[in-house]
Formats: sequence, C-alpha cells, structure tokens
Amino acid sequence: MDTATPPPALPRHLPPHLSAAARETFWRSLQTLNATRVVIALVLLVYLSIDSRALTTSGDFLYAQTCAAYLFLAIVFALMAAWWRRRFLVQLLSQVACDLVVISLLYTAAGGLRSGLAILYLFPLAGCAILAPLMLALFCTALASLYMLAESIWRALSGAGDMAVLQAGLYGAAFFAAVLLVNRMAARLIKQEALAAQRGVEIGVQQAVNRLVMSQAGDGIVVVGPDGELLAGNPAARQMLGLAGALGLRLAAMPSLHPIAQAYAHWRANPALHTVYVTIKPYTDPALQELAAAWSARADLAAHLKVRFAAADTMELGTERNVIFLQDVTAIENQAQQLKLASMGRLTASIAHEVRNPLSAIGHANSLLAEDLDSPVHARLVKIIGDNVARVNRMVEDILQLSRKAHPHDEPLALASLVAELKAEFDETQRLDPRVLDISRVSDVTVRFDPVHLRAVLLNLLGNAIRYASRQPSSIRLFVVGVQGRSAELHVQDDGPGISTEVRAHLFEPFYTTSSKGTGLGLYLARELCLNNDAMLDYEYRFDTGPVAVPGSSGRFVITFAQPSREDRP
Repeated sequence: MDTATPPPALPRHLPPHLSAAARETFWRSLQTLNATRVVIALVLLVYLSIDSRALTTSGDFLYAQTCAAYLFLAIVFALMAAWWRRRFLVQLLSQVACDLVVISLLYTAAGGLRSGLAILYLFPLAGCAILAPLMLALFCTALASLYMLAESIWRALSGAGDMAVLQAGLYGAAFFAAVLLVNRMAARLIKQEALAAQRGVEIGVQQAVNRLVMSQAGDGIVVVGPDGELLAGNPAARQMLGLAGALGLRLAAMPSLHPIAQAYAHWRANPALHTVYVTIKPYTDPALQELAAAWSARADLAAHLKVRFAAADTMELGTERNVIFLQDVTAIENQAQQLKLASMGRLTASIAHEVRNPLSAIGHANSLLAEDLDSPVHARLVKIIGDNVARVNRMVEDILQLSRKAHPHDEPLALASLVAELKAEFDETQRLDPRVLDISRVSDVTVRFDPVHLRAVLLNLLGNAIRYASRQPSSIRLFVVGVQGRSAELHVQDDGPGISTEVRAHLFEPFYTTSSKGTGLGLYLARELCLNNDAMLDYEYRFDTGPVAVPGSSGRFVITFAQPSREDRP
C-alpha cells in the first residue's frame, strides 16, 4: 500500500485553470494572514499593559480576556493552516468570522469610534478580499459596517457618547472602497501569475524541444556573441570544431578556428556574404588536443565545412546574438564524386577502344588534309577540327588517368627549389612579367610529395589563376603557411574575383566546369593527386588584412601536405 503523504487540497473556489503552483500561493497567503493575526494579538496585549486606564473596570476585564483568547485562537489557526491543508474556504471564513467578533468586542469595550480600533477591521476585510470571492468579501464588509452603525446609533440613543453615526458611515464606505480595490488588484495579480506560469511552461517545453532538436541535428549549430564568443553549441558542432566543454572562449582565441573567426568578422561587416566554405584543422592545435583527445585519432587531414551565418532577432532585448550553422560537406562531396566515378568507370574501357582509335585516325587525316589546303577559310576549318580533336583526346587521357593509381615517390622534396623551377617555366610559357607571380614567401620547407604530381597540381592551379588574375605585380602569389614540425600549407592566391559559394559546392566534382573550353576534370585530378600523396587540396575563404593582403581577394587554393616524418623534423 502506498503510504506517501497526499498532496495538499487545492482551494475549491479558485478558477480551475490555475496551476498547482498558483493555488499553492493562496495557502502561503493564508499562513501570512495567520502570522499577522498573532502579531496583532500581541500588540493588543502590550497596549493593554501600557494604557489600561483608557478602559472602564468592566471593560478592562473583557479586554484582557478577549486579547488572550484571540492570541490563542491565532496560534491555533496558524498551526491548522500549516499542518492540515484542507477546506481552504472554510478555514478562511472561520478565521475572518473570529476576527470580526473579536474586533467588534474590543471596539465596543474601548468606547466605539473614539478608541480608534475601527481601523483593525481592515485587517480581516483585506485578507478576505484577497483570498475569497468578491461577494463573500463584500458580505463581511457589510457585516462590519452595519455593526459600527448599530453601535453608534445605540450609543447615541442611550446617551453614552457623541453622535458618531456619520463617522461610522464614512468608515463603512471606506471599507467597501478598500475591499473593492484590493479584490480587483488581487484578481489582476492572480491572473498575471497564472499567465506567467503558463508562459513558463510553454518556454520550458520550447526549450526542451530546442535541446532535443539541437542534440539530434546532424548539422552543427553554434550561438556566438558580437565578439565571437562561443555561448552555446550542439554536440555536432562540438565534434566538428573539436570542442569538449570549451564554450565561453572566443573563436579568434583558438588558432584552428581562425578561418571561421575571419569569416564571421567579414560577415558582420558585409551581411550579404552569409555563406562560405572553410577548412579547419583542429588536430593541429595542441590546446584542442588536450580538450578533445579524439582528434588525435582522426584519419582525415581536415574538416571541410559549409558555414552559414544568421542574426537572431534580439536587438530589442539590448543584446546581439548570432547563429552559425555548420555542415560537414566532405562526405557529400565524396559521395557525389563516387556516384559520378561509378558510372564513369564502366565507360573507361569502351572509351579507350571505341573513341581513342577513331579519334587518332581523325587527327591524322586532318593533319594530312591541312598540308594540301591553300584557302584561309579551309585552313581555319581544319584548325577548328584539330583543336576539338586535341580537346577530346585530352578528355580521354584525363579519364584514363583516373583509373590509374600511380604510386608516389615517398622521398623528401625541397619545396622552394621546385617552386622556383616551376615559376621560370610558367613565366616563359605564359609570357608573363616575372613580377606577376610572387613566390617570395615560399619558405624552404621539406615536404613529402611526388615532384611530378606536385608540378601537375601547381600547373593546374596556376593555369586557373592566370585566367582570372589582373596580371599586375604580385597579382598571383604562392606562399607557405605553417609551423615548423607540423603540416605545411602551400597557398595559391590571385586577385581575381572569388569563387561563389554556389560554384564552390561543386568545384571538385568531376566533369563540372564553368568554362566552355574546360573538361571539368582538372581540379578533380589535382585533388586526387594530392590525396594519393597523403595531402589535401581545398578552396578556402580567407579574409586577409594588412599590407600583404591581396586587394579584392577572399579565397585561395590550399594544399595541406602530409605530416612530416620524424627524420624530416629538426
């Protein structure tokens, strides 16, 4: 059998829509009323001991006995309300009735209105106005007012006092006004408390739903302040950013999150750019490795994120809160590539036999035909045929190269010397001013990358850069970023317009191109060559400041080399 103490009964006269917490307030108010009653009884006894001469001899005995009985009943009422929470309205009315009787006896014994005890009627009447329905409160007020009028009329007729009927009537009118005012104010407060309790429940439910959604969401959600302080984040965001209880820090205070901090600052200055792609490398930050040791077990080199910023509507509250939505697009990009490669792999063999051989015959015949043509128009047509044959042949070569997994030479490579040789070759083939391609910030670091593969990757990236750069001095830059002993990064940047977020979403997909002369395989092959050398190629949005910044540039291609081996470290 369950012997648990049942919950206290709720006042029956209260509206049914009030919550249990709101109804509990009535019991606390009744206890306050009881405590006040005890204090008033003690004050009346003290008043008797100080100024007993104000009473007649018979009244003196009545006054003392009445005050003592009133103190005893006040203590009984207080204990009953504390230990027996039943019959709220019955307890309230019995207490108010006792108050009216005792005050009326004291009022009569003290000489009526001239005693000044009429003000004591406000105590029970105000309590009744707060805790009882309005009709009961008015009924009790009418009883008190009629008693005062009757007592004044009796004294006037018996010649025991002055004519005070008008004063008694004014007291009664004041009591009615006070009861009405207190009752209306109490009703409004009760309504506001019920509304606040309802809103509290709704807010609690909404917060519970928000916590559930944020905890189960696959995308990361981070709430930040205007200075980039991390205020809240769901588990997905903590995993993407490599955080483990590191909230309260600023984005700029963590080196691995500098790309997000830069993008956030740029978005606050330019709200139109609300979506960017960044690559973060939490595993390179020693502080974060201590906070989240799981990063040390990551097999991938970086986390590629699609970052979207949104401003919360909190300005009317006098504060600024912004939300950063994070989506790890690495898996999405890999899946898109695998889908395309799955279908492309089935075509590789047929392309090699059914397309390459006829294409060679067409190209050879076109070359023979060009030797016998003298007309400029015919020569132009033959040239168009030759160009398209070369383009299709290049596409076939790229497709065939996809199926070849060449084994790189895993030997140290001096990056500065290879870049210097590549610059000389690139300046000559493109007929560039030597100042256009700036390699002054390529430090002499040693990386592990097949030189043939790295040359192919850089030629592809520089070919794209020269297509959009202004060809002004230092409009194309190659520079190394990294700390000695850690993964070095080679950045390729130009002053041309940055790649839009829409194009960035498909940038490394095979056969995706924005150029009418491209095959859509160059960047994909460049990334595959990097992956084949345990490196990573990505396009990152960086917002540089200072004298070395390229005007108008917000993005660049970044090659993150493999971790240096022990023998490569100093």
